[in-house]
Amino acid sequence: MLGVLLPCLLLGLQASGVSATKEPSAARSLVWGPGLQADVVLPARYFFIQAVDGAGTSFTSSPGENTYEVKITTPAEEFTRIWVQVLDRRDGSFLVRYRMYASYPSLTIEILLKGVHVAQSPYHLKGPVYHDGCSCPQPQTKVWLKHMRCPDSVPQIEQDLSYFPSVDPDHLAQEVPRRFGRRQSLCHYTIKDNQIYIKTHGEHVGFRIFMDAFLLSLSRKVKLPDVEFFVNLGDWPLEKRKPSEKLHPIFSWCGSSDTRDIVMPTYDLTESVLETMGRVSLDMMSVQVNTGPPWEEKNSTAFWRGRDSRKERLELVKLSRAHPDLIDAALTNFFFFEHDESLYGPVVKHVSFFDFFKYKYQINVDGTVAAYRLPYLLAGGGLVLKQDSEYYEHFYSQLHPWEHYIPIKRDLSDLLDTIRWAKENDHEARRIAEAGKQFARTHLMGDNIFCYYFKLFEEYAARQVTEPKVREGMEKVEQPKDDLFPCSCHRENLLTANRFQFDVFQSLYDWQIPSSSQ
Repeated sequence: MLGVLLPCLLLGLQASGVSATKEPSAARSLVWGPGLQADVVLPARYFFIQAVDGAGTSFTSSPGENTYEVKITTPAEEFTRIWVQVLDRRDGSFLVRYRMYASYPSLTIEILLKGVHVAQSPYHLKGPVYHDGCSCPQPQTKVWLKHMRCPDSVPQIEQDLSYFPSVDPDHLAQEVPRRFGRRQSLCHYTIKDNQIYIKTHGEHVGFRIFMDAFLLSLSRKVKLPDVEFFVNLGDWPLEKRKPSEKLHPIFSWCGSSDTRDIVMPTYDLTESVLETMGRVSLDMMSVQVNTGPPWEEKNSTAFWRGRDSRKERLELVKLSRAHPDLIDAALTNFFFFEHDESLYGPVVKHVSFFDFFKYKYQINVDGTVAAYRLPYLLAGGGLVLKQDSEYYEHFYSQLHPWEHYIPIKRDLSDLLDTIRWAKENDHEARRIAEAGKQFARTHLMGDNIFCYYFKLFEEYAARQVTEPKVREGMEKVEQPKDDLFPCSCHRENLLTANRFQFDVFQSLYDWQIPSSSQ
């Protein structure tokens, strides 16, 4: 009976001028993103769906987490080894991500709304469509850059490399280990013919696993330039000489205003890209669908949790105890200031990072260097209150205070006033939080990270004045074996065919042209 009465009730509401609950339209809903292209190979591919009603109005809240159905199939097999997740971002849009565990000749992506195809569905990805573990690098870098929609230039890379107009790998191979190799932890890499070689210096080189894994993944996707460089595995940037002195180019995960290191995306961010839908639970996609309650329902207290890796973090705990109505801050571990645990402890239990987003205001205070949580805080949709800092990550130069975040003084002396301002100016605070969220979603996704690394290697390689070499003591970093789902690279087959044609042509040529001795 209810099924009969409900349509009549809705018609009655519409006739009387009362709007019925709007429904998404399959024809008007929007679908876009790199996961709809066969040539964009990522560990976890993704695309977006925006719910739009029949009048063309975009939804700004969730129409229901099961509104859209996504199927990914291949004509070649009845079942695909593809894990698909349709994630409700609760703002009217959905993030669809899928991780492939095998490669296929082609794929069909169907996006359905109550059984009806959405937008241009079905989307046909003409293959081969390779999974991340398949080594089939695109030999034409311009083609790969175009497919990935990488920027022509990256200001941070240009700034970092401006100190190094020319680079001599032969000299650096001698000078850098002599200067840094005993006291610091370094990796000396050479990429030659798209193969990765390494020699480590120092005792604590375990973090090489992050760099090794990312280089191998990138080299499976595109042919890298021949390049030789040094990576700092420690927290602090190394090159402290003045520009007027002889500088050594060192690649680091963090930069600072008083050093000249060349900054890369952090190991934390790169690992989260490689392990999305894998070993990690915190990544730039998962954050987008775990942003907590709507802005109006969030706790209007500034929140922070972390370890004691900087004195200002201790001061933050002290402020929290004095002003619990404004700040909820506590330490989860003591290491650097163990002797002060009686003053700033006891430690509290770790909190799921997603629980941070129950709060409107997120305090970002440096640790040993820059706090590598900033990408996730921005993506989570809270208002970031960022401590002024000498340290920076690869994307900081693109962030603007009072546009993407609110700055606070290094000694936190204006933190309380800043929180009070945010409370009194809720509309403006929400606007800044939204801008920060959109920045992270636009600039810090997996494809952005791959582009950044490639552009860095490309620009650095162009400055080399001697040939990169596989040095004595280097070992080859091998690609992981995939015996369960091996792939066949069509580019290798084409290359083999071209070589065969050339050999045949050369044989005919040699046969028809008599030698000069005859």
